[in-house]
Amino acid sequence: MKITKMELFKVPPRWLFLKVETDEGVTGWGEPVVEGKADTVAAAIMEMSEHIIGTDPMRIEDLFQVLYRGGFYRGGPILSSAISGIEQALWDIKGKFYNAPVYDLLGGACRERTRVYSWIGGDRPSDVGQAAKQQVAAGFTAVKMNATEEMHYIDSIGKVDAAIARIAAVREAVGVDVGIGIDFHGRVHKSMAKILAKELEPYRPMFIEEPVLPENNEALKEIARYTSCPIATGERMYTRWGFKELLAQGIVDIIQPDLSHAGGILETRKIAAMAEAYDIAVAPHCPLGPIALASCLQLDTCSPNAFIQEQSLGIHYNQGSDLLDYLVDPSVFKYEDGFVRNLTGPGLGIEVNEAKVREMAAIGHNWKNPVWRQADGTVAEW
Repeated sequence: MKITKMELFKVPPRWLFLKVETDEGVTGWGEPVVEGKADTVAAAIMEMSEHIIGTDPMRIEDLFQVLYRGGFYRGGPILSSAISGIEQALWDIKGKFYNAPVYDLLGGACRERTRVYSWIGGDRPSDVGQAAKQQVAAGFTAVKMNATEEMHYIDSIGKVDAAIARIAAVREAVGVDVGIGIDFHGRVHKSMAKILAKELEPYRPMFIEEPVLPENNEALKEIARYTSCPIATGERMYTRWGFKELLAQGIVDIIQPDLSHAGGILETRKIAAMAEAYDIAVAPHCPLGPIALASCLQLDTCSPNAFIQEQSLGIHYNQGSDLLDYLVDPSVFKYEDGFVRNLTGPGLGIEVNEAKVREMAAIGHNWKNPVWRQADGTVAEW
């Protein structure tokens, strides 16, 4: 079997899908994208296609090595995301060829279902207490929200109090048994992150996420002294080499690799195994589309230290299109009591509605994240 064609589809709200075809009629789908840089990733994939067309899609490890190590410059969000989407599609082909879900080819299931959480609020969250109640009523046992708006290196206690009040409202609304993930989104600098981490502790977050930007991960050791809350990070880290030092330092409690950014399914399985050796949990990042989510669930199903899965249904980014719109059978992602059952179909376990993909690709998108500024005019982290 040989790869004959690679085709890209930029579809709303902000996604990029990849279809890989073979000479035996087996096709695979992947989701390679950097949010806001879809065209850049698409260009990288087209460059990489010279190494892919005409090769055996079953040799996933070898093709990863070619794409990752075959170039003198490697890693980073663009190249790693391009590899990730290609790799997902190869696993989809392999699973379909053997008529097995991907997790069966990676050691088999270690669980029957995976816990999922739902986003509440938006970039500038408000009325999150009521939103949290609605998600719990819908069956979710965990929610996640942004902790704060933009914050300067040193900022006002008023902003801290406003952030704490929102989180207090959520805890009051849902009670003690619902998990609350609090995403700092890298918006907060070390000095303010220490204050927030300490002030949040009475509300017992499920985790605090990206309390500082990943390029400032050395600050996590100091922040950890101010809180007993589990610390999570990793959505902007790539391949096992990017996670190596963080895991060895033992600073974090949860890593959040993104299977559309970190190198794909097998690469993230290797990252998860490294984390397991350091007694660290995995909660894959996935505010993306159905192909990315299916890839994550394949990983979760065969990774014992995966404890919860992000998913994008109804997330504030999904304007005009949503997670289920591109599936022939949306019921594969049916959430029951805050869990989704293992996908049982071959490959990634989903059937992409190609007609819908082509229809929406004709519309496309030009999604970009906002650029925020502080009151003094300096650029703020989004």
